[in-house]
Amino acid sequence: MQPEVRRHAASSIIQAKKPSRLAKVARELRKNKHYYLLMSPYMLIFFTFTVIPVIISLALSFFYFNMLEFPRFVGWQNYSRLFLGDDVFMIALKNTFMFAVVTGPVSYIACFLFAWIINELSPKVRAFMTLVFYAPSISGNVFFIWLIVFSGDSYGYLNGFLMRFGFILEPIQWLSNEQYILPIIIIVQLWLSLGTSFLAFIAGLQTIDRSLIEAGAVDGIKNRWQELWFITLPSMRPQLMFGAVMQITGSLAVADISIALAGFPSVNYAGHTIVTHLMDFGTIRFEMGYASAIATVLFCIMIGANKVTQKLLRKVGE
Repeated sequence: MQPEVRRHAASSIIQAKKPSRLAKVARELRKNKHYYLLMSPYMLIFFTFTVIPVIISLALSFFYFNMLEFPRFVGWQNYSRLFLGDDVFMIALKNTFMFAVVTGPVSYIACFLFAWIINELSPKVRAFMTLVFYAPSISGNVFFIWLIVFSGDSYGYLNGFLMRFGFILEPIQWLSNEQYILPIIIIVQLWLSLGTSFLAFIAGLQTIDRSLIEAGAVDGIKNRWQELWFITLPSMRPQLMFGAVMQITGSLAVADISIALAGFPSVNYAGHTIVTHLMDFGTIRFEMGYASAIATVLFCIMIGANKVTQKLLRKVGE
């Protein structure tokens, strides 16, 4: 019994001297202080212009604030007004979800497929095709060309084509008819969608170890689709996650295209989105508390969509 008592006492002393979690964090900070010092300029800017504004916006969503008077606490009143008394917001929510459900997955898959096909080309052809597909997303307000395509007079390219071949007898007001506004915005967004995610996928495909493909062929992979599912996709999970985040953000935060093509506000709010609703109350009416509530709802939707996407991407290759 005596040795057992001694072991118990020794273990008690060791447990008593076990450093706390705070001490471990302090030790790691001292150990890696040079890394944190190099990161500090970016982290300072990131916290100042991203984290702190988000926290302030979350807090401000529980206040009434019109930029002139001191903020007045109203509790959940902004959120109850948003979901129970704001019919325009419900239209914007529906439009945003429809837009995201269509453009998000379609543009994400299109980005990967085009990147996968272009990656098989020779280096010079690959560079040229990458520029061709990526150019619309870096050309500023290049989507204004669609105003000419969908112009409501006979000089519009689409109306001119349809009238020339006898499909219609008079011009269609494409951007003034609520039936066509949202589909047109979706088409333009899909045209612009081959952006950062497209480049990330090409970069990820370039870093795949070719020896894995050779080993897969030995282990029984018989075609390119099996190679894609069991080797290519699992090898570029970081790029897939980055592309998913970019596509989710872009599809849920659409505003400029809607305003440029359909106006602000659009006819019967047919092209109204959560972000344009936010801009309405934040930059025109200056109801900053209500605008912060809208921003908080959009933030929660994005977080939820990212969580779901992460769970789906973990199953890739299984």
